[in-house]
Amino acid sequence: MTRRIQLALISVVIMAVCGVVRTTAAVGAHTRSLLSSTAGRASLVQYARRYIGVRYVYGGVSPRTGFDCSGFTRFVFAHFGITLPHQAAQQFAMGRSVSRSALRPGDLVFFDDLGHVGLYLGGGMFIHAPHTGSRVEISPLSGWYMNTFDGARRLTT
Repeated sequence: MTRRIQLALISVVIMAVCGVVRTTAAVGAHTRSLLSSTAGRASLVQYARRYIGVRYVYGGVSPRTGFDCSGFTRFVFAHFGITLPHQAAQQFAMGRSVSRSALRPGDLVFFDDLGHVGLYLGGGMFIHAPHTGSRVEISPLSGWYMNTFDGARRLTT
């Protein structure tokens, strides 16, 4: 585990203890209901796809002004009544760990020492707000993303 991931996880633990970040135990019945069914996951993915082409803006949290990576995932889940923090490393503290081979649509995928997050779509593809100068897009879990993959989280208990 790199030093950057260790520091991010320590900060998340401190925030969880202080009540700033909800952890697995705080994931509610609505989340379990939405993400436990294929139809619920399909709705989440379909909603996320509506925002393909929205520009990347650091700190962005809306389609009107633009998204950054964690602002995008936060916005999508908020539509379904699920609150996520606005930082990839804090989102990594949510739900439960999922191996790459067990990914399902709607899982959060993390990269680059927890510096980037996207939403898994299925078929080896995910949707995300990549970086300055780009727009929300669908990318394969290969190349740079495969090499910097940190893990995935499923927001169910």
